[in-house]
Amino acid sequence: MSARETLVIKIGGEVIGSGEAASLAQDIRQLDARVAIVHGGGPQATALQKQLGLETKQVAGRRVTDAATLDVMKYVLAGKLNVDLVSILGAAGVNAVGLHGASAQVVRAVRRPPKVYEAGGEVVDMGFVGDVTGFNLALLETLWSAGYVPVIACLGADAEGGVYNINADMVGNQLAAALKADRLFLVTSAPGVLKDIKDPSSRLPRLTRAEARAAIADGTVSGGMIPKLEEAMAVVDQGVGAIHILGKLAAGDLVRAVREPGSVGTTLVA
Repeated sequence: MSARETLVIKIGGEVIGSGEAASLAQDIRQLDARVAIVHGGGPQATALQKQLGLETKQVAGRRVTDAATLDVMKYVLAGKLNVDLVSILGAAGVNAVGLHGASAQVVRAVRRPPKVYEAGGEVVDMGFVGDVTGFNLALLETLWSAGYVPVIACLGADAEGGVYNINADMVGNQLAAALKADRLFLVTSAPGVLKDIKDPSSRLPRLTRAEARAAIADGTVSGGMIPKLEEAMAVVDQGVGAIHILGKLAAGDLVRAVREPGSVGTTLVA
């Protein structure tokens, strides 16, 4: 594999809280590439909200973020999970550097205006939820040239000091597009795109854009995998080489996914 390959790896919060993270860290250590990691923390944020007696409200699968919820996201994402993930990577010999959106505005964002999310629904103000407007790619280049792996918590920031909660898939997708990355890896709780959600052996190893659309239309793909696939297809259109949807990773799986696309999870290509 060329040392010049650029890989973006998006990790869900459920992965950081499991033994999978250590296996993933060992694999990242073996990759001779420029790697950027983006992570979420949905399950941990929901658990902390419950502990604090705060109600979790979601619209179209996205968290409504009032001021108290934004604080929770800061504590969980830029705090505990970023520290834990960087520590796990460090223990595997990866020179990881923890960042969040306000770190030299590595993730630039604006507050999302109120809008209608569901057909026939009302206009919803999501609060302190952001839309990505750009990235500080120069900072990432500086870190890579010095041999570091940036680990970015999915918060965004604006020049006025505003901080916003952003879906981690969105940050990962848009970062991969901005970098024109060779590959984007979405590491989730699902072991790829499955024909039957209850049967891991029904994994689809490779999907073209047309096949992905057909799988959504005929109901092969359902639930939370639909927005993941739709967003991934949009990124392929923006110049990302391939997208790999992976999950339930054992040691060596990420390296295999890089070297033999389709051997693990589902690879989405144009």
